[in-house]
Amino acid sequence: MSTEAESVELVGEEIIGNIVRAALFATLTGAFAYVSIPNPLSPVPVSLQVLGVFLAGAFLGPFWGSVSMALYLLSGAVGAPVFAGGSAGIGPLFGYTAGYLWSYPVAATVIGMIVHGRETLHNPDSVGTVRLALALTCGTILIYSLGTIGFALVQNVGLIEAFFLSAIAFIPFEILKIAAAIGIVRSDVAVAA
Repeated sequence: MSTEAESVELVGEEIIGNIVRAALFATLTGAFAYVSIPNPLSPVPVSLQVLGVFLAGAFLGPFWGSVSMALYLLSGAVGAPVFAGGSAGIGPLFGYTAGYLWSYPVAATVIGMIVHGRETLHNPDSVGTVRLALALTCGTILIYSLGTIGFALVQNVGLIEAFFLSAIAFIPFEILKIAAAIGIVRSDVAVAA
């Protein structure tokens, strides 16, 4: 009696690779959250989390970039200290920074769509600098729009006041993060990965 055993692939290697990459960028975003500097002009700290959002969208594309940021939010919600300054739990997801946090999956999607278009994923280094900068700028506008709205709702202030307290003071930092993201995408290390 001869029996043959066949290997059954339940989940493809490509999906596993994408899940691992999504988890890696979620972890990177959490690590960036530890670089958190109090802003004297706003109760919202300056952190590098948005750089993680930029990189997830640029490298993973719209779907997996969004999955990565959803994993990031989920890990923080269940208690991993991955939000700004090492905070965790559901509090930040409903506090004055909630609009920013909830915008991350959407921003990664928008960035990924602009960088990769409707085509399959390709090396973001092959995308023109103007297109890459446009993608990151659109992501920033989305993050700060939703962040300002969330801040206004939670702090019970008008949108204009919320904009000045939670967005305008951060524009120079966001320009630096956009430049850093473009530099990372263009770096030899990123091309080799």
